[in-house]
Formats: sequence, C-alpha cells, structure tokens
Amino acid sequence: MWGAEWGKHMSRGKNKMTAMQIRKTESGVLQDGGGLSLKKTAAGGRWNYRYSFAGKRRDMGLGSLSDVSLAEARQARDRWASALLDGKDPISERERVRAVEKAEMTRHDPTLSDLVDVVFEAKKEGLRGGGANGRWRSPIDLHVLPKIGHMPISTIHQTDIQRALSPIWRKKHPTAEKAIQRLAIIFRQARLSGLDVDPFTVEAAKHMLGEVRHTPVPITATRWQDIPDLYERLEGNAPSRLALRLMILTTVRSTALRAATFDEIEGDVWTVPAERMKGAEGRVSDFRVPLSTAALRIISVCEEYRTSKFLFPSSHANKSISDVAIHKTMNRLEETGRPHGFRTSFRTWVQDTNSASFDVAETALAHIVGNKVERTYARSDLLDQRRVVMQKWSDFVTGAEAKVVKLRG
Repeated sequence: MWGAEWGKHMSRGKNKMTAMQIRKTESGVLQDGGGLSLKKTAAGGRWNYRYSFAGKRRDMGLGSLSDVSLAEARQARDRWASALLDGKDPISERERVRAVEKAEMTRHDPTLSDLVDVVFEAKKEGLRGGGANGRWRSPIDLHVLPKIGHMPISTIHQTDIQRALSPIWRKKHPTAEKAIQRLAIIFRQARLSGLDVDPFTVEAAKHMLGEVRHTPVPITATRWQDIPDLYERLEGNAPSRLALRLMILTTVRSTALRAATFDEIEGDVWTVPAERMKGAEGRVSDFRVPLSTAALRIISVCEEYRTSKFLFPSSHANKSISDVAIHKTMNRLEETGRPHGFRTSFRTWVQDTNSASFDVAETALAHIVGNKVERTYARSDLLDQRRVVMQKWSDFVTGAEAKVVKLRG
C-alpha cells in the first residue's frame, strides 16, 4: 500500500523539504514525502524512512544529518522504496546486502584492488557527490593499484607499499600522503572484516619512505592593487569574462560560481547550494552571498543574453562554462594570477586597508571561524556586515571609489 503512495509522490516530482528549511529549523520533524522525514534537534538530526510491509508500519534509520545530506537521504529512500515495490522488506533487504558484502570480504583473500572497490562502496555515501568525481580513489588508482593492486591483501608487505609510493613521495608529496591515508583506511577495514592483515603495515611503509620537508606552493594571486586594471581588461559579454568579473566581486570559488543558476539569486542575495561548497559531505550548508551593485549589473547582462538556466552557459547544451575556458581567458590576457587567487587578493586588500573585521572577512570567503563550541552559539552568517565590505570591495575594483574621491576634490 505504501509503495503505491510512494509511486504517486515520486510521479508528482515534488519534494517538500528544502536545505534552507533544514538550516533554519532548530528542532522538530520535517517531512519530505514518500515516507522520508528528518527529526531535527539542537544537537543535529536523524533521517528516517517510514513504510508499511505485510500490514505493519516500520521505521528505517538512514543516518544522521551530519553524515547524510538531503540529496543522499532522498536517494536512500528511493532505493529502499524501490525494493518495497519489488515485494521486499527494505530493512531485511539492507541486512541481506550487508551480509553479502561482509561474506564476500571474508570468503577469500581478496586482492588489494578488490578490497579498494569494497571499501569505496562502503564509504561513498559519505563523500561529496557519492564519490563520483573520483578524488577519494584517484591517489590509489593512479599510484598504487598499477603496481600492487593484483596482490592478495594478506601478502602485501610494507616494502611493497614503499616501492609503489617512493617515486612520488617527494615529488608529489601531498598526493602520496593521501594515498597513505587511504591505504590505512583500507587496511583497517580489512582487519575489521576478519582478513589476515596488519594495519601497522601502512604505518611501517610510511616510516620507510622517510621524512619530507614539503613547502606548499601557494596559488599565484594578482596583487590587490592591480585588480581594478584586470577587471577593466575583462570587459565584454563573453561568459568567461562575465564569470571572472563576478568571481572577483564575490570571491566565490570557481567550481561554485561557474555552475551558478538564475533561480539561486533572489534580490541582492545569491544562495550557493551546499553541494557546490567546499567541505566534507554533511558538514557544509547553503552559503548566502551578498551582491554588490556591480555584481547585480553583471547578472543583468547575463539575463539579457540568457540561453539556459546557467548564468555562464557553455557552447554545449545544458552545461555551464568549464574551468578550462576560464583559464584560457586569463592566459589570453597574459595574467599570471589564477582565478582562485582572487580570494587572496580580496583578503590581502581587507588586511592592508583595514576594511573589515577578521570574522567578517573570513566569513566572506566561506571559511570556518572559531572552534566547534563557538560555532554552536555564533550561528549568524554576518550577511549585513558582509554586504557592506563587499560593496566597498566592488567600489574599489570598479573604480567607483576613485571617482567619488575625484568628485569631492
């Protein structure tokens, strides 16, 4: 019976819950339809899928709000509602799937490559976008599996790991460090699953690889004093030029900005969805960006030339502009600074001109301010204060500040 109700709900294609509601609700139960609900408390929240099977109502926990996003909760609901339509009890089916996965791991001595697949499947719901971008796996896939992926996990010695990673340990240390971290997770999971492995193998390999004095190379940033000149050189209505100018004015990261859509903008506020914000899955939220007068003018131009839902459309149908197109435009201008460096330009301008407090400047960059306890009580996103400093930055970038001074003189 409930399966039919779920089908009707899904056919309507309407979701009742929004990320904004979740953020604003302090406590209570939010309903999304199709049996999915969120019990919100001051300490967090728990997802629940309610359904009926064999005439009995059942509640299936789908995880905590901190670990599972709204989109992931909906995906889980849809998955288990589909099982229900097939005549299976979702809770029993989930237990069966888990038992099969565990049996598969303990049935034999899997190769490292097989084990990576199993561990990734177990972790991917907690990764951004379900791990679809491949960032979690890439250090392992590129630098470890080609060399030792075929080896049974129980036969891998620390010297094998050391041999696989030594070519990049100093040349590409951040990547090698990520590979070591992933391997540690994989070996711990193998041990917990009853396989004959010692997680210390990875730690021993790291010790064998030796100490590294790694000095991170910061992204090249345009001097803040040169930003007005660069902004002027970016004149034009091409999507890449408009995107770069809005990136300068808002200090929003490239990934979040390039995929901006018109329906994310309301008045002089642009709300960037959590899924495009940097951070661990379940630990980021929607981010409001105050739009200065210059930023609003750019959006008006985008509206005038609108061809899709995206502010900055690609020549390919239904896609936004690429990161390659953005960098090509900078290269044509022979600008050595990189788009991500605009954030540094803004932050240095604030520091040198004392244009905003530390908290306001860091929040404008969507950085986390304060420790966990402080953030529990200080929940404001400082939108009004950020609106003031972003207008000041806009006036400086566009030359409006200089014009006012000249008129007064």
